[in-house]
Amino acid sequence: MKRDVRILLLGEAQVGKTSLILSLVGEEFPEEVPPRAEEITIPADVTPEKVPTHIVDYSEAEQTDEELQDEIRKIRTKWIPMVNGRTERGPRIPIILVGNKSDLWPGGSMEAVLPIMSQFPEIETCVECSAKNLRNISELFYYAQKAVLHPTAPLYDPEAKELRPACVQALTRIFRLSDQDLDQALSDEELNAFQKSCFGHPLAPQALEDVKMVVSKNVAGGVRDDRLTLDGFLFLNTIFIQRGRHETTWAILRRFGYGDSLELTDDYLYPSLPVPPGCTAELNHFGYQFLQRVFEKHDQDHDGALSPLELQSLFRVFPVAPWGPELPRTVCTVAGDRLPLHSFLCQWTLVTYLDVRRCLGHLGYLGYPVLSEHNSQAHAITVTRERRLDQEKGQTQRRVLLGEVVGARGVGKSAFLQAFLGRSLGLQEPTTAPSVYAINTVHVSGQEKYLILREVDADGPLDVTSDTACDVACLLFDSSNPASFAFCTRVYKQRYLDGQTPCLFVSSKADLPPGVWPPGPSPAEFCRRHLLPAPARFSCAGSAAPSTAIFSQLATMATFPALVRSR
Repeated sequence: MKRDVRILLLGEAQVGKTSLILSLVGEEFPEEVPPRAEEITIPADVTPEKVPTHIVDYSEAEQTDEELQDEIRKIRTKWIPMVNGRTERGPRIPIILVGNKSDLWPGGSMEAVLPIMSQFPEIETCVECSAKNLRNISELFYYAQKAVLHPTAPLYDPEAKELRPACVQALTRIFRLSDQDLDQALSDEELNAFQKSCFGHPLAPQALEDVKMVVSKNVAGGVRDDRLTLDGFLFLNTIFIQRGRHETTWAILRRFGYGDSLELTDDYLYPSLPVPPGCTAELNHFGYQFLQRVFEKHDQDHDGALSPLELQSLFRVFPVAPWGPELPRTVCTVAGDRLPLHSFLCQWTLVTYLDVRRCLGHLGYLGYPVLSEHNSQAHAITVTRERRLDQEKGQTQRRVLLGEVVGARGVGKSAFLQAFLGRSLGLQEPTTAPSVYAINTVHVSGQEKYLILREVDADGPLDVTSDTACDVACLLFDSSNPASFAFCTRVYKQRYLDGQTPCLFVSSKADLPPGVWPPGPSPAEFCRRHLLPAPARFSCAGSAAPSTAIFSQLATMATFPALVRSR
């Protein structure tokens, strides 16, 4: 909503513009009227909408063109065609038609004005008033303020007598978020929860029945099984607007994050949540509780996993699907590419860690500020202390750990990530949507940790120091290819040698016979010289589930880096 309102009075000479302003301020008709009144500001605490309002007079005789343009920069220039004549796209500036000096026209002039109102949809209303008799003076400026703060034009097409498409889209999303059991209708309990969230109090039982009765009489299918359907919900908002109560619809839209353009505002989607360098972002128990409720809401068959159709239903409140086709290669799935709760939370944990702004936006689309106990999705996220402090103290309290998987081409980095998700080489299918990330949970000293493995491109800038970018490094080499071990030693010296990141050399394809090694230190000797843990052997060949011991070892090294160094 706008932070202030600027009202400009335009009209021919001697129609009483200045008298209206002076009568409002002085609460009496002025005996002497200057050519033009000075700009006045009405403080927020004395206006119905609690927004400061500036009232500007206009006089052709007293103002130069430059002064006029400065005053009406946001309102263009003179009269209706000149106010919005250059506005071909976007919202038009709202206009109030004022019939002043009504004391001289006892019969009124509304009939003459109605055709003009029909011609120009930006005209919000028409008010007859009298500065001399103080009739409708405060009402005039109230309607003007209301026209700015709660404009009709973005919501309603007066010619078609229906809601505009953008308004229908926004209200449809709000309806879906409020429909907690996904039965395409709002029960009394859901309606009262919606009412309380938007307006601070539930509807009285009789008022609730009256609403449903009005809808059922006017909309076929508006009420089904004593529940309000989407058609009924849209109808209610239509009659709010038609009866001049469009502030009600705006209150609903703004509560769910919409701005004047009927787009979710940046303030709603992306609340401030600074993450200093070296720190990371994690979902806290508020975030996980909310996401578990979202999961349970959309798990319609109660099988403990979201099918592709159920996931598609969840994504209907997003402008585009937030997760791509690489999802099945990033988290564990079950038969039919269904997503269990554990994997659902893993994916959210990954998004939060990699891009906290994106996570905030996703939680906003899901309605976290409205449906949770907090007014900002920033409450769902915790920022950890700097990783450097963890390394100095020798352990970390963070629940989410990042491991880099480095190795030459062909050593099995992608297979290693898929093995982390429980997929042996025999069960790994070719894909056109590979993922460089895999996330799963492991237990370290009785505590559950989320471990993210990131595959580092062998052709990337490996000489760039990234000691603070991860918690543990896994240097993967093929035991049957000595050149792959030489690649890992070179990367270790360039990337990790002078840092504090724990490193583990892993001999992949341990099921194959070892190759012929050239003269020089063996993998075991190299690790001993650099005070590193002995190389670990790993294989995911066959169809049996791969061993998880190596992943627990990586997570333990990330959690207790000092223990690795002391050993």
